[in-house]
Amino acid sequence: MKYYYLFLLLITSSAFAQPPAGYYDSANGLSGYTLKSALETIIDDVNDNNGQPFHDTSVTYGDLWTLYQTSDVRPDGFVWDMYSDCDFIFGTDQDSGTGGNTECDKYNREHSFPRSWFGDDSNHPIFADPFHVIPSDKKVNSERGNLAFGEVASATYTSLNGSKIGSSSLAGPTGNVFEPANEFKGDIARGFFYLAVRYQDDIGSWEANDTDGDSMLDGSSDKVFEQWALDMLYNWHINDPVSSKELDRNNVIFGHQDNRNPFIDNPQYIFDIWQATLSTNEFAISDSVRIYPNPVKDDVFYINSPQPIDVQIYSMLGQRVSTVSINSDSNSVRIDNLPSGLYLVEMKSGDVTTTRRLVKQ
Repeated sequence: MKYYYLFLLLITSSAFAQPPAGYYDSANGLSGYTLKSALETIIDDVNDNNGQPFHDTSVTYGDLWTLYQTSDVRPDGFVWDMYSDCDFIFGTDQDSGTGGNTECDKYNREHSFPRSWFGDDSNHPIFADPFHVIPSDKKVNSERGNLAFGEVASATYTSLNGSKIGSSSLAGPTGNVFEPANEFKGDIARGFFYLAVRYQDDIGSWEANDTDGDSMLDGSSDKVFEQWALDMLYNWHINDPVSSKELDRNNVIFGHQDNRNPFIDNPQYIFDIWQATLSTNEFAISDSVRIYPNPVKDDVFYINSPQPIDVQIYSMLGQRVSTVSINSDSNSVRIDNLPSGLYLVEMKSGDVTTTRRLVKQ
């Protein structure tokens, strides 16, 4: 029964957060910075008359207040603020230009990638991109200012949910850093990886705009982040996996501005892109293994893995319907004997196991 309940959990959390069929087809089989550029094309394939990217749906900074009411609503109906632990009421507690000198007084729109880092250009799409402009307590937002994200050694300020400001425990950052609560570190990391892809044509030129931004950015359009920042963001991503909150938010934003965060839909893309650059030697199997295409349109899919793995496929009723071993010489899995539907693919390497959902069309 274990796999039946796991299946129900996966369906409950993400059945309504799927990309359209074929959305990522042009990225299939790619890796490294080639994959990064392919994803950039997928989530930004239109240019306006000024050469700046835009989306088909009108998106403004003012739109965010309304968007948050569906993209960032907690199960209890309050604003989902990742910087504090307040019960903000939509509209009522919205920042109107005054107040917010104490925590839990007002919420506003936080550029997690600070405005000064991209030159405070209000005409650039990043200015109102909800994948990084998030609702947050006005006081905590002010305390953070333009600080780089990091890990704090000695806190000088701590918010109600445990977000901290203080000296860095990691070598690399300049001055103090801001460390979000553990439960939202993955959210922040995947937001930054999205920015590295979505704005790769511009982000390489932003390094010198701000000292704190310079701490995290390396001035390139491919690697994007300094080594310490890349490793830290990757570790945050691994230790705080994609949640149902992110899945739901991704879908709502897709309806708002016609693009998605590929690292929420396919978390393994982060490893696929930056694997040759990451300095850590310990990679989670969930990130180092890639399944494609998914959904499966024909009768075969492929699994790319840096190490041999044992694969078992389960039906929605928890019945094992296929078993196969994957290695560098054989990475295809035939499922011509299986009807269309949803399946769970369990992959095991040594004592480490990860499970992915597979759709056969």
